Amino acid sequence: MAVSGLILLFAVICAWVPGAIGTAAAAALPWTGLALAIVAVLALFLARRVLIVLLVPALAWTLAIFPSLPGPGSNPATDAAPVTVVSQNVRAHSGGAAASADDLASLGADVIALTELDADSLTAASAALAEEYPHSYAIGTVGVWSRFPIDDAVPLTLGLDWKRALRVSVQTPDADVAVYVLHAASVRPGQQHDRDMMLSGIAQAVADDEADSIIVVGDFNAASADPALGAVRSELDWVRPTDGTLGMTWPASLPLARIDHVFVRGLDVNSSTTRRAGNSDHLATVTSVSIRMPSAESVPEP
Repeated sequence: MAVSGLILLFAVICAWVPGAIGTAAAAALPWTGLALAIVAVLALFLARRVLIVLLVPALAWTLAIFPSLPGPGSNPATDAAPVTVVSQNVRAHSGGAAASADDLASLGADVIALTELDADSLTAASAALAEEYPHSYAIGTVGVWSRFPIDDAVPLTLGLDWKRALRVSVQTPDADVAVYVLHAASVRPGQQHDRDMMLSGIAQAVADDEADSIIVVGDFNAASADPALGAVRSELDWVRPTDGTLGMTWPASLPLARIDHVFVRGLDVNSSTTRRAGNSDHLATVTSVSIRMPSAESVPEP
């Protein structure tokens, strides 16, 4: 049991290592904690002295998982109306884009972002959303539909030779919000350079963005504690699930990792959860935000 604890400690430490090792360890991090708990229970009944040894990996795991733990929603200090933004990877060639679009619209979403779109799923989703969401923009494998007007639509390559991300400005009733939709490159053993390059690219894009309010949603293909998300986390606030879970999104039938994320700047997060929609292999993220309006004391007199 002591040796198992030390092995698990090594696995936790690997979650801080950039590259393929950190990516794999971050994906396994929640389950490493479960393994530690099992070893601790066994030690409690069979060899209590081993519990002292297990304190070190338990502390390391707590530090590693802490930034990914659920949190409470906020109570906005202003009267800004909440805006619900939903996002889902609809799984290309699944034929379920229209069903996903209908399910997400039924949640009362104001902005719907879809990723992993192919030509047929884009057509199906657009037809399903056209009436309620008259404002839209799509490029490559990503698209966004909005109840509110959008402008300044820009496709983003983020280092690739084709487009898997976009930025639009959504004109909400209270203020404009810059909405980024990302479909990061897939990760395979020995092949994660493109994914890491896109995550660095989106971090640089938001760092250069002068918008007061920003939300970034989509499929990041990176678990919550993945070191590759470090640059994005340094520029934006990672939105914690507010439903008491770790917000895991993939695979939908038995979620094992949260690879679909939400990041914000200049916005208050009222709530954030996940929902099943259509027949995708990803759960959707459902996030309610409010514009962080300046308080009366901070507004200079004319």
